[in-house]
Amino acid sequence: MKRLPPIPRGVWILGFVSLLMDVSSEMIHSLLPLYLTVGLGASALAVGMIEGVAEATALVVKVFSGTLSDRLRKRKWITAFGYGVAAFSKPLFAIATGPWLVFAARFLDRIGKGIRGAPRDALIADLTPDAIRGAAFGLRQSLDTVGAFAGPLIAMALMLAWNDDFRAVFWVAVVPAALSFMLIAFAVKEPASPSLSPTVQQETVRLDRATLTKLGPAFWGVAAAGAALTLARFSEAFLILRGQNLHLELAYAPMVLVVMNVVYSLTSYPVGRLADRIGPRRLLVAGIACLVAADIVLALAPSLAVFALGIVLWGLHMGLTQGLLAAMVAHASPAPLRGTAFGVFNLVSGLAMLVASAAAGALWQFVGPAATFWAGAGLAALSFAITRFIARD
Repeated sequence: MKRLPPIPRGVWILGFVSLLMDVSSEMIHSLLPLYLTVGLGASALAVGMIEGVAEATALVVKVFSGTLSDRLRKRKWITAFGYGVAAFSKPLFAIATGPWLVFAARFLDRIGKGIRGAPRDALIADLTPDAIRGAAFGLRQSLDTVGAFAGPLIAMALMLAWNDDFRAVFWVAVVPAALSFMLIAFAVKEPASPSLSPTVQQETVRLDRATLTKLGPAFWGVAAAGAALTLARFSEAFLILRGQNLHLELAYAPMVLVVMNVVYSLTSYPVGRLADRIGPRRLLVAGIACLVAADIVLALAPSLAVFALGIVLWGLHMGLTQGLLAAMVAHASPAPLRGTAFGVFNLVSGLAMLVASAAAGALWQFVGPAATFWAGAGLAALSFAITRFIARD
């Protein structure tokens, strides 16, 4: 069997950059709804508005930052600027005395995420040989997800140790955010730009119809497969609500995301390695099957033990799909337009997530919790067909 090259040092560093920022962000975000409502007296409507506006802004910014990185043919400093904006936002949560400063901080944090997402993924693709793209994106996703479950655990421990002192926890969260920015600024090296034809060198990349056409049918096939899958996968907030519906104690609600993210983290890298050897499509189909199974289990769950099985299957589905889709975008898109490709892919998937979560909320309220998961299972089953005929190895 042919020996694959090692994952480049820059990809490892970017993985730890993501890990540190996720630790910081999740320490804050896991407590933010309670901080707003209990600590600052905000309404549930205010919480919803803050989250909705922040996430929508991040979606739009992703497209433009990706195109800008293609135009400048420099990705590191745009990525670093995004991490810097997010790091700057963290102290604002700690000093906030009302919802408006929290809104500003959350807005800045999501802008930072929007700025860094597409150029970072394009930078990983630029750093990595084709033969190990799956492993590279799987590794970054695994390290990122370690931060996603470590952050809430640290926050829970500090809240217990410091008698529910929100502000003290938020000040601690500033440290990993600052380290994340310093790590990308000083330890990541921009790879040499690929040699381009004189015609391509003279072109200015714009976010217009002509550029979107140049992304090509292979990219749009992957984008369609990703959107179809995302329509079947609504916000993880509904997993927590399902746990509460089954009488999960409020103190243990964050453990739902911890369990999911542990499974997600443990599977992303091995799945990426395997995809480099056998191709991504079969693994993507396996991931969809896990999502169908998770939805069915969560719809029927009579107890917390069965509910926990559904959460494990949900995490397995994430590990089998998210890193693979990123690697497929990198493989399907032209090298000079990778930043734009990742930005467009993230926008399409993000809009699908907003639609899916809104529909899930409506079903939950007007029909019942089980209906939400039955609908997810049905949409996931339909996404089999799109993945079979569009997303090819």
